[in-house]
Amino acid sequence: MKGKFLGIFTNLLLIAVVVAVSVVGFFGGNAVTVSKDNTNLFYEAENGNGVSLMFNVYEHTDNVYKILDALDEYEAKSTFFIGGSWADDNVDCVREIYKRGHEIASHGYFHKDHSRMSVSENLEEIRPSVKLLNMICGTEIKLFAPPSGAFCENTLNACLSLDLRVIMWSRDTVDWRDKDVNVIVSRATKELRNGEFVLMHPTDCTVTALPQILSYIRDNGLSAVTVTHNLGE
Repeated sequence: MKGKFLGIFTNLLLIAVVVAVSVVGFFGGNAVTVSKDNTNLFYEAENGNGVSLMFNVYEHTDNVYKILDALDEYEAKSTFFIGGSWADDNVDCVREIYKRGHEIASHGYFHKDHSRMSVSENLEEIRPSVKLLNMICGTEIKLFAPPSGAFCENTLNACLSLDLRVIMWSRDTVDWRDKDVNVIVSRATKELRNGEFVLMHPTDCTVTALPQILSYIRDNGLSAVTVTHNLGE
């Protein structure tokens, strides 16, 4: 009986270790515990009616304009998660994104690791970016994407107080690292379905890959929509 109990305990311990490693690996080495009280965290739209291409922007302003032109060509809409420090230097580009009918959202101000911050530190990093984007576009920012996908309970609580939804992704093109157009297209489109959030950046390879991605979306009866639209609002 003692041996049987020990075997069960060992198996449960092994399962716990596997789960812990999975969580740490997914969030880049920072384990995240999310309470059931937080309802502002989304990895995709459960009943989504489109696909959301999400662009995290801290650089490559020229490529942002090229992305806007490609989205226009395919009559697609997207959500741009914009870093405050970049927005401060590229006000005209931010306004152009909004003018063309795309959604503006926050990506923090200085691309910090939110998983290591207190609630007040999260607020100090997120709130200024929201205020700046609100001022530039004359709109209300409702979404926040943590840089590098790093967040913690404090991040979620800070965003709750700011009435922000925290947006992650269902698939990551990893276009900032893997500069291969075919790989980027495959990651963005393979078995793509409604409700998915696809993470991208304004890299040179992404600009080249985007028309193929948008063609796939159109040819497979899907629509490229903003995150807020995908969430049913």
